[in-house]
Amino acid sequence: MTSALAANLRIETLGVTVLLFTAGIAAANPRFRVARDVGRLAPVRVELGVVDRDGEHVVEVLTPAIIGRGADADVVVDDLDVGRHHARLEAENGIVYVSDLESANGTFLNGRELRQAIEVRPGDRIDVGTARLVVKEIVPWT
Repeated sequence: MTSALAANLRIETLGVTVLLFTAGIAAANPRFRVARDVGRLAPVRVELGVVDRDGEHVVEVLTPAIIGRGADADVVVDDLDVGRHHARLEAENGIVYVSDLESANGTFLNGRELRQAIEVRPGDRIDVGTARLVVKEIVPWT
């Protein structure tokens, strides 16, 4: 075998290995969503139980919705550790995803820090700063 052909085969094998590794990670975490996979966003109604410095209250929003302490946020959280635009809820094909908006303190889903948009389901806990948002209900908007 010529050295050029052997080098080409090594490069092709490396590409296949990387592709299989990526597919394995995605299969192991079905709630994971690659940013390029975002298709048509459709509104979905999300009911959240919010526990922050103001106490406990329930908020209903239509996606897409911004979570933050800014007055223009869809879900306003009273906490100085929460950014004005801290996290975002969005939906695709009736599935709701949460993503961090490059906040200083991060966004956590069920205790794990978000690295990319990830699906949320009823019962999931979204932590921003010292506040906790519990997903109560997700209903397609009609």
